[in-house]
Amino acid sequence: MIERTEMQTLTAAEAVATLASDATVVIGGSGGGHAVPEALLEALEERYLTTAEPRDLTTIHPVGLGDKKSRGAHRLRHKGLLKRVVCGTVVDAPGIGEAAARGDLELFTVPQGSLSQLMRDSAARRPGLITSVGVGTYVDPRLGGGSQGAPSDRPPSEAVDLDGEDYILYRSVRPDAAFLRGTTADERGNVSMEGEAYFGEMLSMAQATRNNGGRVVVQVARVVPAGTIPPKTVKIPYFLVDDIVVVPDQPTTYTTPVSPAFAGAERVEIGSLPPLPAGTRGLIARRAARELTPGAVCNLGSGISTGVSLAAAEQGVLDAVTLTNEQGLNGGLPASGLDAGAAVNYDAMLDQPYQFDFYDGGGLDIAFLSFAEVSARGDVNISRFGGRIVGVGGFVNISQGARKVVFSGTLTAGGLEVAWDRAAQRLSVVTEGRSQRFVEAVEQISFSGPLSQRRGQTILFVTERCVFSLDADGLTLVEVAPGIDVARDIAPHVGFAFRIADDCRPMDPALFDASY
Repeated sequence: MIERTEMQTLTAAEAVATLASDATVVIGGSGGGHAVPEALLEALEERYLTTAEPRDLTTIHPVGLGDKKSRGAHRLRHKGLLKRVVCGTVVDAPGIGEAAARGDLELFTVPQGSLSQLMRDSAARRPGLITSVGVGTYVDPRLGGGSQGAPSDRPPSEAVDLDGEDYILYRSVRPDAAFLRGTTADERGNVSMEGEAYFGEMLSMAQATRNNGGRVVVQVARVVPAGTIPPKTVKIPYFLVDDIVVVPDQPTTYTTPVSPAFAGAERVEIGSLPPLPAGTRGLIARRAARELTPGAVCNLGSGISTGVSLAAAEQGVLDAVTLTNEQGLNGGLPASGLDAGAAVNYDAMLDQPYQFDFYDGGGLDIAFLSFAEVSARGDVNISRFGGRIVGVGGFVNISQGARKVVFSGTLTAGGLEVAWDRAAQRLSVVTEGRSQRFVEAVEQISFSGPLSQRRGQTILFVTERCVFSLDADGLTLVEVAPGIDVARDIAPHVGFAFRIADDCRPMDPALFDASY
């Protein structure tokens, strides 16, 4: 029998005080503060800055954590505190990406869904997760294994062959500690998450840590008498919890202090939501939303694609489709900006691993995703470009599993300015972007164009001035904005030859009228 001490209520500083050097820590939460145990991360940073302990930690968190400035995983950027980070993305924690680029730590950015599912396999002490997700991309061990920082002799995955097909084995983890978050704990240690915008894989992380002899610390807003939490709302049962840290004012997200709507406790009027932004972002989102079809189950990625939900509401088709996000929200209206990953008016919130089971199995009809670079053969890069380490989040799972993928972004980047003349119904390029995004070969392959064609996927690339489709021979221009000349405004800014469809048509002027 494993001897277990009674659950304790501690301060954040007390909870992190016993964390030893070289420990492996799994951290719950998502993106911009969604169920992120911020008080524990802040206390760990403070302890290290004060005592230079603990050192050489390994942290594992499926979703990127941070506000893109100072909070979340960014707090752990200090040299010596971390030896190794395995996560989906560091876009929310720039300090981690910068430390990795300097070689101060090992960094593996691997598919968010695979890491999320791996928490269940780790809880069961299986060897790991075997999946085709990531094959043919930079996360494939045959192509680098997702390494973005200092060299490592312990990659988190390996290439395997099953019946002549390529797969990836993501090895199980053995956590020494889990930093998690809920809303309410009772005096026994049962934890519920009724106020959270995200469930994640809190239960699996707690199980994995408990089954490997580690310590489970949960940050909550309140403690109530034993037996007063409805049993069906308990997300983490008491026997998995070692320490409770009470933070009464923990916000729903970093930017939204309290949101019953994000928690699913109330609905909001769609008309009360902010409109789509003007200019290229609104335009591209509106054009992408034209690909929605009645009954479609869709995913909305980050960046420009988060605007598709507002465009769908604007066009009156929101109720005809089911919008989802990888964090486990189904139905309703996914949030955007730093709140991306939350949603309002949703029908169901699933634990994140189950959402990715559905995605990986081909459940998505359409995925709306962003791009940083696109190659001549239709490869897409979002993970590392221009000297910046980003990672992939759920992008690989989503883009590989969906029947149709609509990639969105501007044709060029860096100072691009376009203008729409309503009277003449013409788009003009006022200032061209400094950087090409359509290039002969991408810096990292986050999505494989050739493999997508083998899978039979339909692929579109939507920009502010044109739309391309992808087939086995490469990209074909299928739509051009009114006023745009292909030879003057498109071809010189695409780093490879492309075809023009015989039925190439103009983009609908109504898109531009609504956006400018």
